[in-house]
Amino acid sequence: MRVEIWSDIACPWCYIGRRRFEKALNQFEHRDQVEVIWRSYQLDPNAPRDYAGNVNDLLAQRYGMSREKAESLNVHVSALAAQEGLEYHLDRAHPVNSLDAHRLIHLAADHGLQGQMKERLQKAYFTEGLVVSDLDALVKLAVEVGLDADETRQVLQGNLYADAVRADIRRAQMIGVNGVPFFVLDEKYAVSGAQPVEVFLTALEGAWKDNPHL
Repeated sequence: MRVEIWSDIACPWCYIGRRRFEKALNQFEHRDQVEVIWRSYQLDPNAPRDYAGNVNDLLAQRYGMSREKAESLNVHVSALAAQEGLEYHLDRAHPVNSLDAHRLIHLAADHGLQGQMKERLQKAYFTEGLVVSDLDALVKLAVEVGLDADETRQVLQGNLYADAVRADIRRAQMIGVNGVPFFVLDEKYAVSGAQPVEVFLTALEGAWKDNPHL
């Protein structure tokens, strides 16, 4: 059974949704027969490569709210993340363009390291406050999960996998994805958002029963 997950590096709910899905998958009887594929999605494809402020500044600017209100919202989502075992430091997160990070995930997929690369980038962004558009930072993270530094640098200095990222985004648009995380199970079942573990488990069980190849 195949599960495709559309998400963005800079989406706080995507990391939370990932953890909840993983908890459901661990409870799923046939988890060893589930293939998880990460699909690219950019909440803001026009975001700059460099941004001087942090997530609080961006929220306040984008939605016309006070900085205090933005901080309050991020404290709330950080508390929810903590319930899933995640440590958010959104006051240190740098909301930059995630295209290169997504290209790196596609490179990792070709080496069987897609899930690991996605996880490392999410932790780097939400917990460590690394700039996930910075070339040297991305190469360092890639090496940590087992990719070759020279190959990674060469890929990121060019445009390789940019078409694959955009293809993922176009497909998301075609199937009606208007927010992430978005989970598609065997192209039949869909779960939108960081739903409770029980919702993911029910979807996994339903998709398994309807799988004609089993």
